[in-house]
Amino acid sequence: MTHRRGRLVLWVALAFGLVPLAVLAHGWLTYPSDRTPEGAYLRVMSAVNRDAPEAFFAYLETEAQHACYTVRNYRSKARERVLAAYPEPERSTLATQLRDEAEAHDGADVFALHARQRGWLDRLRRDLSGVSAVEIVGERATVVTAKGTRYPFRRRDNGIWGLTLFTSALVQEAERAARDAALIERSAADYERARRLEGDAAAPR
Repeated sequence: MTHRRGRLVLWVALAFGLVPLAVLAHGWLTYPSDRTPEGAYLRVMSAVNRDAPEAFFAYLETEAQHACYTVRNYRSKARERVLAAYPEPERSTLATQLRDEAEAHDGADVFALHARQRGWLDRLRRDLSGVSAVEIVGERATVVTAKGTRYPFRRRDNGIWGLTLFTSALVQEAERAARDAALIERSAADYERARRLEGDAAAPR
């Protein structure tokens, strides 16, 4: 009797353990492909709910992704010039301002910085809801949520649909990073030139 009861308990435990696995497997198998606007949107929603903006970097349109990498590259080069040529206290102050973007591992980390700093995550968290409708016109699509919010997407070359909501702001940031880098380069060259002149003046004749 005790043996039979033990087997029953074991089967019940197994059943309760398998139910969540079955639910997960069903969700995985029925989750829309990210080659559809709905699937891309749902992955964005999942990342927002996990407070992980870097996780939906793959679901931004290509131009936005490139802008994030451009920001990182310009900030990195600019910081190198600051550290090499600027005098204190400007060197420490500016190097600190540039550090986060300059030391970002990749474009996804740059995007995560801006998403948090600019309140994009909070904005998405307020508006995201279930998909009510999907409108596709050529390479562009709009996901309409149950709240009536419209999210624009563009099909990328790899077939994944990318959110276009933040592209303009990121492109502007990349352009600003380029201008800042050019200004820093000019200032660094001026500082180096001034040091050379000081060295020449101080040299024995």
